[in-house]
Amino acid sequence: MENTKKKFNLRRFAIASAVLYIVLLIGPIVGLDIPVIVESVKANPLQLVQFFIIGISNGAIIAIIALGYTMVYGIIELINFAHGDVYMVGVFTSLTVLSVTGTLESKDPGKIVFGLILALVIAIVVCAVLNATIERLAYKRLRNAPRLAPLISAIGMSFIIENVGLMWAAQAWLVPSFGTTGGASQKVFPDMLGVLFTSMGWDVNLLASSGLALRLTIKDLLVIILAVTLMTGLYLFVQRTRLGKAMRATAQNRDAAKMLGIDIDWVITATFLIGGGLAGAAGLMAGLYNNTAWWFMGFRAGLQSFTAAVLGGIGNITGAMLGGFLIGLLASFSDGYLNARWTNALVFATLVLILLFRPTGLLGEQTGQKA
Repeated sequence: MENTKKKFNLRRFAIASAVLYIVLLIGPIVGLDIPVIVESVKANPLQLVQFFIIGISNGAIIAIIALGYTMVYGIIELINFAHGDVYMVGVFTSLTVLSVTGTLESKDPGKIVFGLILALVIAIVVCAVLNATIERLAYKRLRNAPRLAPLISAIGMSFIIENVGLMWAAQAWLVPSFGTTGGASQKVFPDMLGVLFTSMGWDVNLLASSGLALRLTIKDLLVIILAVTLMTGLYLFVQRTRLGKAMRATAQNRDAAKMLGIDIDWVITATFLIGGGLAGAAGLMAGLYNNTAWWFMGFRAGLQSFTAAVLGGIGNITGAMLGGFLIGLLASFSDGYLNARWTNALVFATLVLILLFRPTGLLGEQTGQKA
């Protein structure tokens, strides 16, 4: 047994060394010049802080989307590849609501706040219902099927929703709001938070009066606050409510939970509802923060969020939060100090290295029986 364990550790060490060697080998191509990076940090330490702020803000959005992945996998061990596209629907729903209500053209703080709250509520409801509908139509009948069947179904639903987003973005009556014609082009999501606080006479940069060469904007602060609030609320909900306990029981042992009188179908549906609602909230947050909407944006967001869930420990809510923030920071520092084209490669190389030594993720995997 000890010899087998030693061989396994040696194999992991060899693989990790090989990955690290490859990273260092292609380092000069992607800009991974450690002495140059160190000098850059010494010359402008505030830039490091700026990248940290950007990374935390983007990481908060990734973490919210990752929660949907990890909740579904924790309950039924299904990788819901359509989840990233549900988030994309949240972005377009928010933008459409802001357009229909006239919020995009308004300078009135009260109307802007009302429009943003309404957009948030409608995006959450639409994405929650969409996610639950996907579960009913595409996954429910495949719960006892081989793993490949629901996986293919999830990929198919992803393609369907992407094309819905493509048609949505091509609607002529939304062109004045979207800023461009053609469904395939990226759309402008106006900086409504900046407009709101400017109209109130406040400086968008909260650190403007400090004299520091840093930008901590209203967008950064509100995105982080909303994300932390949602994540904390979800954690408390799962830990302290009756439905949350039912979710944990279902994840631990579905058959035993059913014998105890728990409605498994409702628990699974509720999980998809909550996950979809979080994706809708993340959609508004991402639109306000990054000021763009694109029919294909769910693919990258879904990839990053699923990676965050795996990195933190699939099925682990706290792990999804941690993984989201870590990937946000990695991406920010890579974009700033290396080359943005290689950011995804750096993220996945980091994931591989961590999983070699922590196969269940940083905080451990928490899953139940296959549903």
